[in-house]
Amino acid sequence: MFWNRKKEAEKKATPPAPAASQVTLAASSARGGSAVNKASSSKNPSTIQFLTGDSDLDRRSVEVLLDMIARVSEARNLDELLVDIVDRSIEIAGAERGLLILAGSEAKGSTSGESGLSLRVARAKGGESIDDDVRFSTSIVKRVLEGGSPVKATVQSDSDALELGRSVFDLKLRAVMCVPLSAPTNQGGDGRAARGVLYVDSKAATREFSARDLSLFAALSQHISIALENARLHLHSIEKTRLEQSLELASAIQSGLMPPIPRDVTALEVHGWYRPAERTSGDFFDFVKTKDQRLAVIVGDVTGHGMGPALITAAAQASLRSFLRVVPDVGTAVTMLNQDLSERVDPGMFVTLLVCAIRSDGDCEILNAGHHEPLLWRKASGKIENVVCSGIALGLDPQGTFTSDCRLKLETGDLMLAYTDGLIEAPSKDDRDNLYGEERLRDSFTQLCSEGASTEVIAKKLAESALSFSGGAHDDDITLVVLRRT
Repeated sequence: MFWNRKKEAEKKATPPAPAASQVTLAASSARGGSAVNKASSSKNPSTIQFLTGDSDLDRRSVEVLLDMIARVSEARNLDELLVDIVDRSIEIAGAERGLLILAGSEAKGSTSGESGLSLRVARAKGGESIDDDVRFSTSIVKRVLEGGSPVKATVQSDSDALELGRSVFDLKLRAVMCVPLSAPTNQGGDGRAARGVLYVDSKAATREFSARDLSLFAALSQHISIALENARLHLHSIEKTRLEQSLELASAIQSGLMPPIPRDVTALEVHGWYRPAERTSGDFFDFVKTKDQRLAVIVGDVTGHGMGPALITAAAQASLRSFLRVVPDVGTAVTMLNQDLSERVDPGMFVTLLVCAIRSDGDCEILNAGHHEPLLWRKASGKIENVVCSGIALGLDPQGTFTSDCRLKLETGDLMLAYTDGLIEAPSKDDRDNLYGEERLRDSFTQLCSEGASTEVIAKKLAESALSFSGGAHDDDITLVVLRRT
């Protein structure tokens, strides 16, 4: 009994905690304070309580919020929803104007001066749109954005108005209410960052926004936040789907640009294989009949991988095909391609290229523009010979001149392998610093050639060997072409 009496006494002696609805910045100079004072340190409008104890009033407030929840959940048109919420805010607060103002990255379109603020919705009492130049208290809006706390202010004198901001004085505003819109931050936890505000004001001398008005107003602002976030996520989903479709289309188009394997070339057997690191590739191979009826076997590699290099790849492949068909000299054709690419590619981007122009009698001319030297397996010796040929990559020197710096003869049964660096740079699945490397490639190529495998089997087996070494992972595009004189 003593304990119970003591607890009751403590309860009577403890002053009641201030209601959350007192989270305002409102006062008046008539009460000896400034036009705007902070009454609480709470910065989360969702903690504000709008229930007053009046059953009829509280029922209407709850109905308003439930109606807004339903509208936000079912809304298909964001603009119509935001206009509706602003109209309801004006009606509930008994205001003359209502504005939805966005800031920072959310503020798109024309801004209000240099304030970095943008009007998304501007409405007048009675559901009318405000199309003229709209002025509002940017000082109050910025205060709410910076502090993250709702504001209500009642102006009872010119000094109050000037304290709130010049626009309040000029517009002869008597009551202003402003609450922040919030959205989840990317910092983790429950932190929220203001992206805009919901704002109402009135010139009526008898109008004074109450704590309940501010509470309900703040709750409505949260529904706008949800609506904006839903719209952002929906747009992100649509854009992601569009990007996926674009990449699928680009991948299909690029696959279609890879040439068919020529079957009607006298005394030659060739096969090409490629796999992009992403949906699209910066590598390409091609087989082109030159103006003087040779077969040009081409392997190219644009720096990087993905959509950007893929576009350069398509341009380079198309241009080179055209040049080789009208210019008999391979060096001249590649020089023309270099001039063309130098005008298109960004600084730091370049294209490595290997062109092997071969006749049916085995006479082969090789031009190397910054690419890996090809591997040549001689049937007579069963060994790989080094093919020494080198040059600068395309796109580095607009004035560069290219010439074929290597000529050799392929005998019957000899094989040549051209490849991009993605093949030998495939990392080990157990140690990413350990690469597949040229030595493993030479050993595998030698063994497959000695077994008499077809060019198609050799190409696939070499690719499988590198991918098995890396566990199927590869950070770069992989392309290879195998050529045999039959």
